[in-house]
Amino acid sequence: MAISAEQVRLLDAYWRAANYLTVGQIYLRDNPLLREPLTPEHVKPRLLGHWGTSPGLSFIYAHLNRLVTETDADVIYLAGPGHGGPAIVANVYLEGTYSEIYPDVSKDAAGLRRLFRQFSSPGGIPSHVSVPTPGSIHEGGELGYVLVHAFGAAFDNPELIVAAVVGDGEAETGPLAGSWTGIDFLNPARDGAVLPILHLNGYKIGGPTLLGRSGDDDIVSLLRGHGWEPHVVTGDDPAVMHPRFAQVLADCHARIRAIQAEARRPSGGAARATRPRWPVIVLRTPKGWTGPKTVDGVPVEGTFRAHQVPLDRVREDPAHLALLEAWMHSYRPEELFDDDGRLRAELAALAPAGARRLGANPHANGGRLLQPLDLPDFADYALPVPRPATELHGSTRQLGRFMRDIFTRNRSAANFRLFCPDETNSNRLGDVFEVERRCSVLPQTAADDHVAPDGRVMEILSEHCCHGWLEGYLLTGRHGLFASYEAFAMVSASMTVQHAKWLQEAARLPWRAPVASLNILLTSTSWRQDHNGFSHQGPGLIDVVLSKKGTVSRIYLPPDANCLLSVADHCFRSRNYVNLIVIDKQPQLQWLDLETARTHCARGASVWPWAGSAGAGAPDVVLAAAGDVPTLEVIAAAWLLRRHAPSLRVRVVNVVDLMTLFAPRFHPHGLSDEAFVALFTEGTPVVFAFHGYQRAVHELIHGRPGAERFHVRGFNEEGTTTTPFDMVVRNGMSRYDLCLETLRRVPQGETQGAALAAHCRAMLDRHRGYIVEHFEDMPEVRDWRWSEP
Repeated sequence: MAISAEQVRLLDAYWRAANYLTVGQIYLRDNPLLREPLTPEHVKPRLLGHWGTSPGLSFIYAHLNRLVTETDADVIYLAGPGHGGPAIVANVYLEGTYSEIYPDVSKDAAGLRRLFRQFSSPGGIPSHVSVPTPGSIHEGGELGYVLVHAFGAAFDNPELIVAAVVGDGEAETGPLAGSWTGIDFLNPARDGAVLPILHLNGYKIGGPTLLGRSGDDDIVSLLRGHGWEPHVVTGDDPAVMHPRFAQVLADCHARIRAIQAEARRPSGGAARATRPRWPVIVLRTPKGWTGPKTVDGVPVEGTFRAHQVPLDRVREDPAHLALLEAWMHSYRPEELFDDDGRLRAELAALAPAGARRLGANPHANGGRLLQPLDLPDFADYALPVPRPATELHGSTRQLGRFMRDIFTRNRSAANFRLFCPDETNSNRLGDVFEVERRCSVLPQTAADDHVAPDGRVMEILSEHCCHGWLEGYLLTGRHGLFASYEAFAMVSASMTVQHAKWLQEAARLPWRAPVASLNILLTSTSWRQDHNGFSHQGPGLIDVVLSKKGTVSRIYLPPDANCLLSVADHCFRSRNYVNLIVIDKQPQLQWLDLETARTHCARGASVWPWAGSAGAGAPDVVLAAAGDVPTLEVIAAAWLLRRHAPSLRVRVVNVVDLMTLFAPRFHPHGLSDEAFVALFTEGTPVVFAFHGYQRAVHELIHGRPGAERFHVRGFNEEGTTTTPFDMVVRNGMSRYDLCLETLRRVPQGETQGAALAAHCRAMLDRHRGYIVEHFEDMPEVRDWRWSEP
């Protein structure tokens, strides 16, 4: 695929066109083709955007266009450098995709004017690569995740090549540093390829980058240590850089295809069982390449000063205005665009056609490729519950059996994976290993347990990698689940936030087809991390997801196995949501039979009449629970009240869909005020046991009738290595604390329940001594079961 002098000329012209459009987006609101002298009125009053990384991004884009045109390769482009948005928008516009999706940004002078005016402007588009950018599955507003998204996109996409540009600033982040290991999971026999392009231009916003200051030998050693085969391209002369980069890109493509061909030979090649050395490109170019060399007597190109807006006083300073005009004219726009403002035909012909365009590739709009999961009937995995709270079972184990058969039924579609930081067995999901394996293309040994190159259980001790792989997998049209210890889901919480923002914005774009929901299972929860201690105790992701828009956020707190199965089935079928499911992995009492669980989950919250004592009359108190451990403590408290204070009328309410507590104006699952009152009454005291931080419930019910009557107990940042029951005691959410709270809130409760209050205080005192002496909970707690009075 040698490149001729004529091809270099055309390629350079195409690159100049992209650079021209990039500068125009940052600076201009009028006179897009400089058909008249530039004046301050042509310049935007607020100059926003990032120039420094953009010419390198456009250089790569132009060369990938040529690769696709020459080889018919199936390629998507992920831009890691944070705010390279104007470059990617410019290229998607040049290839024609942008105008097809946004017809008002037409391929003429009027469209160019609109293209420029919309960038980083009110009512326009962001300065970074984001949801409105065709061809993108990667949010450029947050650094560190381009490689994990790229690997997620490549898994089970055998013909796809994901070109992932890693900025040298981004390369300093922890998530990106861990992302290089993705090739240890990439199976060339059944997956696509990731081609990282480490773009070193030397500077961040105000200082030098670490890798930018590292020598080539160190960079090569670093990448080779991770298993890659680096190819270094360095320079600033376009006449030299175009043929040099074209040859390296062709060599890398040939190497990718050779690796895949060897792995896919019918007889099976060595690459099936060992990790090949995949190619990686290291591209060194100046920061702000082709921009102003100096401004006001100080160097700009090749320095941090090129990072954002190299000329920042264009409207006030005639010298800056003249520099801008000369800079834009240096790209010779009259050679690039015809009299109507259209890209000249010989340049437009350089872009791939149809769905092979990087901005139009259907993998970057994964909902167009999405096939529904073939789900078994979750009723087949339900537990019989003839009477509530009489048997202990591990709820997540039933989910593991459900997912085992999801893997089996969708094997030919190859569209489902489980992502978990080395905790699949720990989280009691290990039944999936009856039909699946842990994925690894590193050498295996006889001591390994269910490890194979073709596995689809993705385990790595990095929440960032697991979360990011799943995001890339979903956004390219597949399904999956991320399972994590609850406290450590906060490691990747910012990724959850960014994905929720992506979905929120995508829902406003009719051309973005819905994708499978991001399903997060939090188990090994705070309340049952008694053995690991305080570091493992924290329910913060609930608060994170609660803060997101109701159009995308969902939180489920199933109290038992049958509710978990019902919720999981719903989440696997859903689209465009972030579904957070929280339930512990330890054996727990089971409350509801299958049909009751179905009904309860469909409602989101309901009265459990068997647990209360109110009958048909109005209750004196409502005991409410959201979460599995809170449910246990509430039911046990109701049991105590029925026995020791039978004159009190108690209603028990269980909340499985936390979003039902929102008012309907804030969330589509929110109960109407009438339905809310039907559950909690209008003026009765409510003692509410909650899995997370109690402030969340107060925020949820703000504005509800009688919100001040809710008395919430939850996690108070009290924990240590202790017993399970001591965790609820330390946080004031034990059955005894709930009974005491009830008696305080009910008129005459402390009088009518004096004996019960004394019993509760005595049991709390006994508990503290018992666990110190016996290292386990009291038998009255440990062996408690529900029974009728």
